[in-house]
Amino acid sequence: MRLRFFSKAALPFCPALVGGMMWSPVLFADDRTESVKSSKSEDIVVTGSYLAGSGNRTANPVQIISSRDIQKTSAISLGDYLTRLPSVGSSGTPNTRTNGGGGVSCTDLRNLGQGRVLILIDGKRTAMNAGSECVDLNAIPVQQIDRIEILKDGGSELYGADAVSGVINIRLKHDLTGGNLTIKGGITQYGDSRSGLISGYKGFNFDHGRGNVTLFGQYDTTGPISSRDRRWAALPQNDNPASGAAGFGSSIIPGGVAFNPVTGKKMVSDGNGGFRSLQSSDLYNFAEGSMLQNYHQNAALSGDAHYDLNAHITLYSNVRYSHTTASRQLSPAPVQGSIPPSSLPSSWVIPAGSPDNPWGKDYAVTKRMEDLGYRQNDFAVDTWTVMGGAKGRIVGDWQYDASMTYGVSQLTAQTQNMVNYRHLLETTGTEQLDPSSSSSAVRYNPDICVAASGCVLQNPFAPYSEQAANYVRFTQRDHADYQMRDVNLRFHNNHVLSLPYRHGGQIGLALGMEHRSEQLSYKPDSVVERGDSTGATTAYTGGGFHVTEGYVEGKIPLLEHAFLARDLTVDLQGRVSAYNTFGTTKNWKVGLHWAPVQDIAFRATLGTSYRQPSIYSLYGGRTLSYPSASDPCSQAGAYGTRAGTVRARCLSEGINPETFSSAFVGQLPTLSGGNTALKPETGRTYTIGTVVTPHWVPHLSLSVEYWHYTLQNMISAPGTQYILDGCYTGTEPQLCSLVSPRSTSGQLTAISAVQQNLGGLRTNGLDIDLTYRMRLGRQDSLSLSENYQQLIGYFQQYTPGGAWRNYTGRLLYLSGSGMPRERSYTTVSWQHGAFSLTYMVQYIGGMHWNDGTNDLAPQTAGRTRSPGVFLQDVTLGYRAGRWTVNTGVNNLFNRQPPFVVDGASNTAVAQYSGFIPGRYVFAQVGVDF
Repeated sequence: MRLRFFSKAALPFCPALVGGMMWSPVLFADDRTESVKSSKSEDIVVTGSYLAGSGNRTANPVQIISSRDIQKTSAISLGDYLTRLPSVGSSGTPNTRTNGGGGVSCTDLRNLGQGRVLILIDGKRTAMNAGSECVDLNAIPVQQIDRIEILKDGGSELYGADAVSGVINIRLKHDLTGGNLTIKGGITQYGDSRSGLISGYKGFNFDHGRGNVTLFGQYDTTGPISSRDRRWAALPQNDNPASGAAGFGSSIIPGGVAFNPVTGKKMVSDGNGGFRSLQSSDLYNFAEGSMLQNYHQNAALSGDAHYDLNAHITLYSNVRYSHTTASRQLSPAPVQGSIPPSSLPSSWVIPAGSPDNPWGKDYAVTKRMEDLGYRQNDFAVDTWTVMGGAKGRIVGDWQYDASMTYGVSQLTAQTQNMVNYRHLLETTGTEQLDPSSSSSAVRYNPDICVAASGCVLQNPFAPYSEQAANYVRFTQRDHADYQMRDVNLRFHNNHVLSLPYRHGGQIGLALGMEHRSEQLSYKPDSVVERGDSTGATTAYTGGGFHVTEGYVEGKIPLLEHAFLARDLTVDLQGRVSAYNTFGTTKNWKVGLHWAPVQDIAFRATLGTSYRQPSIYSLYGGRTLSYPSASDPCSQAGAYGTRAGTVRARCLSEGINPETFSSAFVGQLPTLSGGNTALKPETGRTYTIGTVVTPHWVPHLSLSVEYWHYTLQNMISAPGTQYILDGCYTGTEPQLCSLVSPRSTSGQLTAISAVQQNLGGLRTNGLDIDLTYRMRLGRQDSLSLSENYQQLIGYFQQYTPGGAWRNYTGRLLYLSGSGMPRERSYTTVSWQHGAFSLTYMVQYIGGMHWNDGTNDLAPQTAGRTRSPGVFLQDVTLGYRAGRWTVNTGVNNLFNRQPPFVVDGASNTAVAQYSGFIPGRYVFAQVGVDF
């Protein structure tokens, strides 16, 4: 939406402009639709509309975040800053997620998922990360950001299918005539997570100010955090018993575990050629060599230019490039057998004839391959976005904006010290009688190793020789490529015609078309493609789509400056989308803004959404991870009244739940990735709110907003534990198709938690935003900003027609995603001359733990909830002439994250990411020139 300020008379209405956030009429040169040099008014673009309007006439709840808000914090990544905001959920990907995180930083709104929020840069689409369904916020330099606009009521009607939950529009700095150099650094009190940043820009005018070129560059780096360096994460708890001692560590150990073929008990080597029973002291602490936070670095360059030929043509272009790398260390690879659909043995079996078999019967082995070393993941992503276009006045008040954007992202992922399972079998002389079946019988044949170059026979319970380790290990190299082309043509006229009656306003009209195409390809390592890895077996995937869309918006100011109708405006939006994959769909939105008097305004919106499956949901590569979950056959008694059904299911699979012991403790092998059988999802969103700006209290703005989202045929991946519970309890037997056949030793081989069309989702809540600024003296002022969210409901349905599960106020502790009833972010700033002192505090409400199916209860669990927590930061700033200095402390009181039995890190990483580093000190110095 364009808001045009013509005189000082308009200023009293500005603070209420957007969502209760304080706003001032500052010109942003990148937002012009006509030559600023020849315009007597100043235009400000606010996300949510393509039309301008004077005063406060927006029905959309939009939150504005200035560059100063970000600079007050220690944020190196934009994603790290956004996690502070109550409207930003925990179903995104923070930098602290190392298991499946991919080294990216992704955000979401309202806990609807990172694939349902559209990230724009200067109002235009940008390239997504090749390995994740999101725009990587790590790749957007914080120092280049001018402001952020967050549309919090959905935007599919104006911006496209992926704006279901809303839009985050990142406005960059452009059209600069000066320069700046900024240096920033920080470190935790533990001496890790060391961050550094250096950025600079310089702008040049030419041809007497008709043209401008602005260049920007930034390099930043953030160091890792090791689990062993945080006492609360150094030893992961893997269960949560109602009584007795909790368990710690994994039963897949470096020394190897043999399953006694007679008793089924877990056995370990006694060091003298024999075996003894596995003891709790034998369990392996996989956190010892793992990371809580990735090592990350990013280099970014951008160039921006425009040239005003005349009032009718302004040529503009922008080129952005980023090279992002991330590294993380994980525990040595675990081995228990193949992962479907590999045809290699589902269990690693030592045949009866092996000299390393004391029982004379085939027995299964699990082992953590410490002799190969820790797994090292390295990610490198190169992302280009090139955008160019022209805009200006056509005739009268008609304006146009034509542009094309091309984006490409290329990912290379490398994982060292992975296990070639085929080679591992050869080192133990294990040969399949039927190579086409993973359940085939095996025999001992040492000749298969003798015939293989580099292979040496190896006792699996003895330290691996260097030659054997080199033969078994391999470095996995995967590649992904993403491309996006987007052509936009927009027309708008804010003054098409005047309504033919007294107090009638001028109707505005905007319309346009967009043609977009996206392609994604994923090429796994050749060892993975053959099914020879102990990780996922994945083939090449690739595909794309294209869509042609038309959209229109009409703004109808029914009354202006009338009695009890200082403003009464209706905003209508509609979009028609024609996909080559799923046909044609229509979306619409209606907005109403009514300000009876100067001091208060009411607003409401109602809109629809249609989200076609993204190319990541369709063609994303299958990956293997080990999320927190437990085998139902190892804890049948914990299912209460359903225990009998669970036992019966286990017995039907040849497992006695009374004696069965799972090879996996607290974590289970799970496949995630795309699904080409997906169908589109639909949704509806509405908001109702009010904005209060009393003229008798200058600089005070208060907004209250009720919001409600509904999704149907929702595209999402069900949780691992939810799949197992639904299958084994018989409540949702169709989920059994997602559980792969067990191994020959009775262990779970894989759970397929790929993208599915689930039932639906309903969520609603209340936003309260307050800003206030008061002058205390000639040099002193005090500012207050409060963002508060009250979650009223969050209900999810996993199968059409199935039960609705209430997750309101729950923490899905196995995935780390939470829906607290209350969240807030408060900022208080005191300004004294050149000095400023800012205090910031986040609050995350307490949550009851839920395993995806049921709330935990004291009868079956030792701990059942997380308390409400506060995270407090403070920043001191000073500005003297051209110099600006900021220094501060995050997590002022070194609060550790709440304990959560997630089986991996002892906390909910996505929910409490800001607590993980601990107390953190930073300093920043900038100079203008």
